[in-house]
Amino acid sequence: MTKWTPTHEAPEPLEGPVVPTIVGGTVLWFVLFLAQLPFYGWFDEHGHTWWVWTCLAGGGLGLIGIWYVRGRAAALKRAARDAD
Repeated sequence: MTKWTPTHEAPEPLEGPVVPTIVGGTVLWFVLFLAQLPFYGWFDEHGHTWWVWTCLAGGGLGLIGIWYVRGRAAALKRAARDAD
């Protein structure tokens, strides 16, 4: 069996509004966490407390993501400025 290799060039990666997307997702995770807190007793009775903690973990990881994508955006701007 031979290995398949593409015969065409790979397309350029799409760039979009990465920072606002990550910020929006992080805010959504924290809002979901806060919305579930009043119902913590119900989640605990039914064995679903992991839902609450998953939202908190998503918000925390989102903060790391915001830090990362802001640094990446700044590095891309610096590279574009230096190329000119």
